[in-house]
Amino acid sequence: MPPRNNPLKLNSLQLRTLTILQALAALPELATRGPAAGEVTIERFPQAHGDHLHLGNGVVSGKDMNGLYNDKVWHALERKGLARGDWPHRITLTAVGLEYETGLADALLHRSPH
Repeated sequence: MPPRNNPLKLNSLQLRTLTILQALAALPELATRGPAAGEVTIERFPQAHGDHLHLGNGVVSGKDMNGLYNDKVWHALERKGLARGDWPHRITLTAVGLEYETGLADALLHRSPH
């Protein structure tokens, strides 16, 4: 369900993908700062492990990851000013993209059981 305050009117797939990208951006083994101030570029994408994806000390369900590898979602995030992509190699989250409140982090990111 989209958050109550979704000023850019992202659809649910875009919101889920942005939430996962924000989590990936916080992992130094996958992302680097820049190129501009306040931005983070994700250059490595973890592979799914069965029906989930490991993100640091948490996991994301496989059903929530389908936008992560979808060029149309990346382009939508670009149009909204949240990211700049070099599909499928890397994506840079802008400062706006890093701060955008999706309202889904607690619902999508779970503590790892192993």
